[in-house]
Amino acid sequence: MRAKIDFRWIASLLLLAVAAACTWGTIDGLKTRRVIRTELAEISHARYDLLNVDHWVAKIVPILNAKVDALDLKSAAKDLRPTVERSLYQLLDQVKEKMSAPNPQGKAGGGLMGGAGAMMANMMVNALKPHVPEYTDVVMAELEKPENEAALRKYVRGVLDDAAKTTFGKVDTRYYNYILKEHGCADGAACQQSLGAQVREADVRIAYYYLTALVVSLVAFLLLMIGRPMLGRAAIVVLLLFCLVLLAGGIFTPMLEVEAKISRLSFTFLGQPVSFGEQLLYFQSKSVLEVFHTLVTMGRPDMWIVGVLVLMFSVVFPTIKISTLSFCLFRPALLHRNRLVKFFALESSKWSMADVMALAIFMSYVAFNGLISNTMGLLKQTGADLVIPTESSKILPGYFLFIGFCMASLFLSKKLEKGIRTASAGAGA
Repeated sequence: MRAKIDFRWIASLLLLAVAAACTWGTIDGLKTRRVIRTELAEISHARYDLLNVDHWVAKIVPILNAKVDALDLKSAAKDLRPTVERSLYQLLDQVKEKMSAPNPQGKAGGGLMGGAGAMMANMMVNALKPHVPEYTDVVMAELEKPENEAALRKYVRGVLDDAAKTTFGKVDTRYYNYILKEHGCADGAACQQSLGAQVREADVRIAYYYLTALVVSLVAFLLLMIGRPMLGRAAIVVLLLFCLVLLAGGIFTPMLEVEAKISRLSFTFLGQPVSFGEQLLYFQSKSVLEVFHTLVTMGRPDMWIVGVLVLMFSVVFPTIKISTLSFCLFRPALLHRNRLVKFFALESSKWSMADVMALAIFMSYVAFNGLISNTMGLLKQTGADLVIPTESSKILPGYFLFIGFCMASLFLSKKLEKGIRTASAGAGA
């Protein structure tokens, strides 16, 4: 008599191949996307624009030069006269102080012509001070002459040019220039557009891959689990492979992309608008394994402990639980002989923190966006026109694949627990 062919098992194998291929496509696509996204973050970083002294000089100096060119001493004479008059009074006081000063220690005499110097200086300054308004008129008349006004403008512009030439930032632009050359871009703005388009194309392609992997995994679980009180060995192996595929996609790809940026910053300087475009302040994207590696290599015992706990409870524990359940389904007697096996098979669910980690990642995503909005919003108190995007951070497909693993392992664990208890009860009867 021919054995009955289980088409659901065959269909699940085909779906497993599709899930594995799509998960690999997601991993490879996110790897390529990360390179492009990192280059885009570098080319958009504030260190090359908002935090670059050279860019400030390029924006401020033309405004100052325009103000110098528009300088009209005749119209400003009324406001300038008190300053000139006060300067002349100060000059006379300084002359009096110099003439009355005693000679250096050890020299004979005192001051100019001995003790009579102070009296002469006092008499001379007192005689000149009543004529300061007349001298002020002479100075203002000289300043208002066209040739002197032009000379003053030339002098001030020269001072500004010298200051601009000696004011420069110490920004290492080698990586910036490499990115421009690598992508054949004329400038940073063109490179931002090109890399941004590549990132969007990659997002569409990756979304197709990871959503397909999740959908076919769901279909396979429904095919093999619905209507079956106990799972066969072949079905268990296939479902375990689905879990491993989703787990691999979750831990080998970045889950969260965190960035802080300013979309626009503008303010008024001497009546003229000054603005900066989109500026990236911070960017980071890491997978679970990369976070673990970062924590354990920081050289701090507390961070090392946190990294190990994250890896143990979120990856190792769920994997050991599923493997133990599958093994016990074939040998139920181990549940009564080995307490460690019994713990991992039936009692470790409450210790598995994969779902807790997934929730923590999501809450971190929400909290970080709120932190950016609230903290950087304080800059608006300076009066600048500041636009801060609140959707900068992004949850990546690795997070959703990890969620898929959490859900798949949970349902498979419950199904296997039920099957183990049923098999144990049948063996004991």
